[in-house]
Amino acid sequence: MKVLRYLDADGAVRFAARLAHGDFEIEGDIFGHFEVTRRPAAISRLLAPVVPAQILCVGMNYRRHAEETKGRIPEFPVLFMKNIASVQNPGDPILLPRHLRADEVDYECELAVVIGRPAKNVPRARALEYVLGYTCANDVSARDWQLRRSGSQWCRAKSFDTFCPLGPVLVTPDEIPDPGILGIRTRLNGETVQDWTTNDMIFDVPTIIEFLSGSTTLPPGTVILTGTPHGVGMAREPKLWLKPGDHVAIEIDGIGTLENPVLEEPRSLGSADPDAPAPGHEISP
Repeated sequence: MKVLRYLDADGAVRFAARLAHGDFEIEGDIFGHFEVTRRPAAISRLLAPVVPAQILCVGMNYRRHAEETKGRIPEFPVLFMKNIASVQNPGDPILLPRHLRADEVDYECELAVVIGRPAKNVPRARALEYVLGYTCANDVSARDWQLRRSGSQWCRAKSFDTFCPLGPVLVTPDEIPDPGILGIRTRLNGETVQDWTTNDMIFDVPTIIEFLSGSTTLPPGTVILTGTPHGVGMAREPKLWLKPGDHVAIEIDGIGTLENPVLEEPRSLGSADPDAPAPGHEISP
């Protein structure tokens, strides 16, 4: 089943099931008991399919991506986190940071896994039993902050507002029994810039869940980003950074297409120059 989250005409947040004959309202808790009604969903605005409890991310998890960035194949999954406030809805803009400026902003298509019930010390053989569903993600990354300004950790570079678009729907595991065989791609302004499959993952989804749940509780609503394939902008010559006016589409087989325009962050209140750092916050690379 494909589950979507949306605003209705009155501004209320609701869930719906996307069926062959239309979208129908869901009653109940998608993390517990729910049922699909016969009432058509009156969708005013599509939202990210979940509000994450946390966003855990695995870096350097595709072999070809490790090769293009001259990275070492890791022994264990490389974990970092994104601020939950970085989530963006389908169709809403990715904003290029201008208050804390970033000029080297990159796209990353990723398969996102949503945990459906508390998971701790989950064995690999049972890991997929804890999955509520899958969706598309764009792990937008400010490479200037990631590589030169953050002391070798990635959270700052990947946690700006709007840097985690999710959607357009959440697909339940019955429709994706094997998340390790999915085509995944990015199209930038209509041009395909990433196009590969999830079978290139170094650590597959069950292994990631086993690792992240080790001695650690993953609450329902945990969103796990599973890495990106080769073709990112920073590995190209010349470099391919996102710019105002761009359009990014993330597509995963069996899920759909997540689309977002790219804009500059609006001028901050009290700042005369949107391109200048705030007073007292001049930061050198």
